[in-house]
Amino acid sequence: MKYLLIFLVVLVVLVISITLGAHNDQVVTFNYLLAQGDYRVSTLLAVLFATGFVLGWVICGLFYLRVRLSLGRAQRKIKRLEQQIEPEPVVVPTVTPTAISKE
Repeated sequence: MKYLLIFLVVLVVLVISITLGAHNDQVVTFNYLLAQGDYRVSTLLAVLFATGFVLGWVICGLFYLRVRLSLGRAQRKIKRLEQQIEPEPVVVPTVTPTAISKE
């Protein structure tokens, strides 16, 4: 539920920014590493925002995957160590008829 709300908030922000930026027809020159291009400000901002959003999710996903794998290894190691420890036998005293004295 929490993730759904976060997703909806991000989606609303994205839609509002695209809607407000659609009225801005100003063209800017964007110099990137290999080339140069002329883009509308709204298109450029939307593309860069989406790229950053996806890149952030990918990086967080990789960290999450690493932690989950580490947790799985630790749980398997704990299970192996628990199987190596043998429980001590429980001594239950038994009462035999010869052990009962007649009073």
